[in-house]
Amino acid sequence: MNELITALAWAGIFAPLAMGAFGSIIGCTIAGQAAIGAMLDAETGHARFIGVSVMPASQTIYGIVATFTLNRGVTADTAGGLIGLGFLGGLVLAYSAIRQGHCCASAIQASKIKPEVFGLSLAPAAVVEGFAVFAFVFLLVLSAGIPKP
Repeated sequence: MNELITALAWAGIFAPLAMGAFGSIIGCTIAGQAAIGAMLDAETGHARFIGVSVMPASQTIYGIVATFTLNRGVTADTAGGLIGLGFLGGLVLAYSAIRQGHCCASAIQASKIKPEVFGLSLAPAAVVEGFAVFAFVFLLVLSAGIPKP
């Protein structure tokens, strides 16, 4: 088998973890910066700001499980599935974590000004999380069709 295809397949195995963590880092940074700013203006509620700012970290957990699920020998029969599922799954995890960070930052800013909207302001972040979960479950289901040598 071509060395490039083999290398890409091995990278595909680890892509969900790496890309999920990459997106989580960016998403948590975006939301964390908003939390720090909100703490300067708000007298109370600091713990909930921090709690919301770590929501994008869940995509790293999904990436870990996806990587363990995809981990198998690389052959001509498995390479295409590992490349496709790994990289596309990782891309979804990264993008959803980044965009969830933006939603969380907005929720933090809104609840800083109007604390009674805290729960409702998390709805957009939960929707983005839902798409990450859909992609994660889809990856798990499709990975069952990749042969284990």
